[in-house]
Amino acid sequence: MSTYEDAVVCASDDDPSALDLYAWNAVVSGAFLGPLHVCEVVIRNSVSDALTSVYGDRWPWNSTYEGSLPFKRRMELVSARSKDGVVTTGKVIPELTFFFWQSMFTARHDTRVWIPHIDNVLPNLDPSLPPQGKRLHVFNELEQVRILRNRIAHHEPVFTRALSDDYQKILDVVRFRCGLTAAWLDKYQLATGAISIKP
Repeated sequence: MSTYEDAVVCASDDDPSALDLYAWNAVVSGAFLGPLHVCEVVIRNSVSDALTSVYGDRWPWNSTYEGSLPFKRRMELVSARSKDGVVTTGKVIPELTFFFWQSMFTARHDTRVWIPHIDNVLPNLDPSLPPQGKRLHVFNELEQVRILRNRIAHHEPVFTRALSDDYQKILDVVRFRCGLTAAWLDKYQLATGAISIKP
């Protein structure tokens, strides 16, 4: 509780201000789970579609794709596809981490994946950017989303973050893929309401 106690001015020992901030932190963290969920599904499906265009429907088993990955990501892929019941690409996809999907947006995949396919799978990126610039922009946005996601997943404080900006980044990433999906997410999300009631 010391993080929360240090963040508020308590009038007395029984002042609930630190607990109120703690409770709000939990509420707003929970409210972000929906947007984070949609963001992750959208980005992993975008990457999967690009990989399918290059390596075929069974890209997780494609040896050329496997060889294009750095060692740790290759081991993650091998582990994901070797789990019981994982026999299709659709079963592999949710077994891979957010970091795996983010790491696909690195320069090592430009020639085969992003230069020819980024506009197809993420059509709403800034058209003035070259494919490498678009790919780098997505990587950087995902880095901020991943940091927030990890703090929430580990029940860490998020109250010092610019949470409205975090929500906008999530929405932007979804919009890169589909404006209708972003509008649907924005209609049903609870994050902005939770942000607005910060004590």
